[in-house]
Amino acid sequence: MTTGFFDTHAHYDDEAFDGDREALLERLPLEGIARVVNVGASLASCRRTMELAEKYDYIHMALGVHPSECKEMDEASMAWLRKMCGMEKCVAVGEIGLDYYWEEPEPKLQKEWFARQLGLARECRLPVVIHTRDAARDTVDIMRAEKASEIGGVVHCFSYTKETARIFLDMGFYIGIGGVLTFNNARKLKEAAEYIPMDRIVLETDCPYLTPVPNRGKRNSSLNLPYVAAELARIKDMTEEAVRAATWENGLGLYRMEQDGDSHHDFFGNMDR
Repeated sequence: MTTGFFDTHAHYDDEAFDGDREALLERLPLEGIARVVNVGASLASCRRTMELAEKYDYIHMALGVHPSECKEMDEASMAWLRKMCGMEKCVAVGEIGLDYYWEEPEPKLQKEWFARQLGLARECRLPVVIHTRDAARDTVDIMRAEKASEIGGVVHCFSYTKETARIFLDMGFYIGIGGVLTFNNARKLKEAAEYIPMDRIVLETDCPYLTPVPNRGKRNSSLNLPYVAAELARIKDMTEEAVRAATWENGLGLYRMEQDGDSHHDFFGNMDR
C-alpha cells in the first residue's frame, strides 16, 4: 500500500537548508513525503548525510563522491566509504559518475574514481546513483566495462535522449526524473519520459536544485514533487495517484527496500565521525 511520495534523490545537508532544515524535515512526512534518500556528493556531505539518516526515520542515505569532488579521493577515503556503506540505512553508493560540463577535474581522474566506486558498490552489494552530464558516451563505456548491469541503480537527473535512455534501460537501470520535466524548453526530456516504461521511472528533486514550475527559481524541496508527478501524469496519460503509486514501488525496487522500511540504527553507535 502506497504511503506517500518517495524522493529518491535529495541533498538536505546542503547549506541552502541551514536556516530552516529541522522545521522543513519535520514537516515533510505531514505533507505526504513518506521517504527520502539523501545523497552524498563529497566526503563531508556523506558525514552530514549520515547525521540526517540517524535523526529522521524516513531518511535513508546514499554515500559516494560526485565527479566534481573526486580530487579528494584516495585509498584512505575509499576505505572509509567501504566501512560506512555497510551501515543499515545506506541503500546505495552515490552520487558517482562523470561531469564534463566543467573543465575540472580532468576526465581521466573522473573516470578512474567512477570505475572504483562502481567496484565499491559491487563489493558492498548496493545499487549506484549515477550522475552523468555532457558525458554520455564515456559513462556508457565505463558502465559496460564494469558490468554495471550486474550492479543496478539509477541514472539520476536524466538529461539525454530517449535513444540514450534505451541503453541505460537495457542495463536494467532506473531513470530519475525531477523538476526539469516541468520546464517549457525540456522537449527532449518530455520525449524520453513518454518513451521510458513507467516501471523504470523514479521521482527525485535533487533539492535544493532544479525546482519545478511554478516555483522555478526558488529553493527546491520534496514538497514540490507533486508538480513533477502531475506533469508525468499528463505525459503518460495517467492519474497523478497512479504515478505516485508506481514511483513509490519503483523507489522501493531501486533501493531494495521493504514497504515499511526500517529505522534500525545499530551501526550509528559505532561509526567513525
